[in-house]
Amino acid sequence: MSTTTQAATQRAIDAVWRIEQARIVAGVARMVRDIGLAEELAQDALVAALEHWPADGVPANPGAWLMTTAKHRALDRLRRDKNLAMKLEQIGLDLEAREALVVPDFVDALDAARQDDIGDDLLRLVFTACHPLLSPEARVALTLKLLGGLTTAEIARAYLVPEPTIAQRIVRAKRSLAEARVPFEVPRGDELAPRLASVLEVVYLIFNEGYTATAGDDWMRPALCDEALRLARMLAELAPHEPEAHGLAALLEIQASRTAARTDEEGRPVLLTDQNRARWDHLLIRRGLAALGHAEQLAEKHKRPLGPYALQAAIAACHARAPSASDTDWPRIAALYDALTQITPSPVVELNRAVAVAMAFGPAAGLAIVDSLVDEPALKKYQWLPAVRGDLLAKLGRHDEARTEFLRAAAIATNERERALLHDRAYQRNSAH
Repeated sequence: MSTTTQAATQRAIDAVWRIEQARIVAGVARMVRDIGLAEELAQDALVAALEHWPADGVPANPGAWLMTTAKHRALDRLRRDKNLAMKLEQIGLDLEAREALVVPDFVDALDAARQDDIGDDLLRLVFTACHPLLSPEARVALTLKLLGGLTTAEIARAYLVPEPTIAQRIVRAKRSLAEARVPFEVPRGDELAPRLASVLEVVYLIFNEGYTATAGDDWMRPALCDEALRLARMLAELAPHEPEAHGLAALLEIQASRTAARTDEEGRPVLLTDQNRARWDHLLIRRGLAALGHAEQLAEKHKRPLGPYALQAAIAACHARAPSASDTDWPRIAALYDALTQITPSPVVELNRAVAVAMAFGPAAGLAIVDSLVDEPALKKYQWLPAVRGDLLAKLGRHDEARTEFLRAAAIATNERERALLHDRAYQRNSAH
């Protein structure tokens, strides 16, 4: 095989693995009831592909080849287990496992029901990886590894954490799930809503870290935004009757639409009011508005108020629908923040409400809210509190106070791009004075 062909085969394997990894781990986990073991068996299938595909060529259905191989490895593992009878009883004589013994390539027999099984397996994997038993940091790392397809090194780079730390976090998470015997299943009844909230929170956290990086030299980490958006779309498909799944998808679609306009040619941040809206991705906006409409219809059908993600999506939609910053419906945004504070009160939401109130009703009204947050412990190291206060003070002509606030915000910021932006605003305000 030529070097060019080998390279093409390697690229094909990498691409297929990135796309299919979550489905394969999920399918095997349903058989063995252990995420760590399932991931190990899926890796065995990847090794087999690396051995066979360069010589035999990439199969017509590479994802199916990997799934079948991984399931055969799982069956071999179960056969070798001394407690095979007990294991088989626990997994209920899995029909798919039995079919794998007699169907060489199960994909030839795939039908709509089988596709539903794959969807169910993925949903089980999502709920298991995001189990509340784990810390938020562990949930994020495990989700990115199993469902996002990111390597440990990629996750470490994204979060500016040493790779061994991420590796240990993932290992401990899998061990905790195994030791607690967390069932590989989708919660039902009253257990579903809180568990779904945990899943949505993980995807939301991943996106937010990508959208505005906590630390480092880059304002954004687009790869994390892409992974979170992909996961949000998957959740909306796998939980079609849950308004908040569609609300989160809507929020991330609309937020992601601004990516190209959020930095200038040198990678410096461009704030929302200064962005060139022609650079917004209008396909993503249309997708987001459609998802928001679906969330609203579901909420109305079930006679529920909009949840926090749908409300945030509605706020984002106000910006997306405005042809220019001056056309933004700020009174509606302020009203939506009022609703959001009723269901998820937090100092950060209140700070965002202050900005909306200032834009709708004047900087003095917004500053009154901000001043009530100055002693809030949760915002002590939150750079956007003094940054917002500085902006409102400047609009009121109190430029010396504004400069002090911008410099204080810059001192708190841990992201280099944010720090530079806040320094620039401090001196711009001062020179304007």
